[in-house]
Amino acid sequence: MSQPHLMDFDLYLQQLGYSRPPAPTLENLRELQWRHVCRFAFESLSTLLQVPVPIDLASVERKILHEGRGGYCYELNQSFLALLQHLGYEARGITGRVVMGGPEDALTARSHRLTLLHLDGQRYIADVGFGGMVPTAPLRLDTEEEQATPHEPYRITRREGSYTLRAKVAEQWRALYVFDLQVQGDVDYEMGNWYVSTHPDSPFLGQLKVALIGPGVRRTLNNGSYALHRVGQPSERREITEAGELMRLLQDEFALRLPNHPELRRVIGQLLES
Repeated sequence: MSQPHLMDFDLYLQQLGYSRPPAPTLENLRELQWRHVCRFAFESLSTLLQVPVPIDLASVERKILHEGRGGYCYELNQSFLALLQHLGYEARGITGRVVMGGPEDALTARSHRLTLLHLDGQRYIADVGFGGMVPTAPLRLDTEEEQATPHEPYRITRREGSYTLRAKVAEQWRALYVFDLQVQGDVDYEMGNWYVSTHPDSPFLGQLKVALIGPGVRRTLNNGSYALHRVGQPSERREITEAGELMRLLQDEFALRLPNHPELRRVIGQLLES
């Protein structure tokens, strides 16, 4: 896999609104994570179209920095890690199992990538690639206390060497994913990405999942179901029934440049009819 220094970090920082590299502090980490989830959408247009999702750093850079796209955890969290390391943070990738919407002790596929940081004698996790429920601030690892973010509160609980990330939604704690600190190699991410992008049981194959964060709001799209989630308020939902409307929504609400794929409109139309 390409080395982090090959990325165009000046362009990356420019797209995040920085004119110069920020120092590797906790305050700047919070701001970097916040800007990232508000700037780069989580999106699965590639797996909807069933085209390959290369996760070498050069391909990820081209997709999100030059082609106006977003991506999912193997892309967004990888590029974010490369940026953090470039800025001088002590950080590495880790992986976990998504349990959101199911039993939290389920041994689901190890299909989520996130980042572990050591900073000022503390350990944190940072995640910019978990769709509609992505944490909007780094979270301290070694405490089970509730932690505030610009959106919902989160907490991390530990059990038998693994950790569970939970979010407080409508006054209820919901488990999102279970992770551990095992060192991961490039091949581990390649295997996870291959499963997510090609396996018939993957929740992403042939599906459209998109999310973008803003101040006090989360925008999500699950196939044709569009939702606007405002902190502390009921969600607004509507069904999209026409391909052109959905394509405009992707551009206007999620700030995405659509991929130049001849089958995109047809595939989206088929998705909305199913």
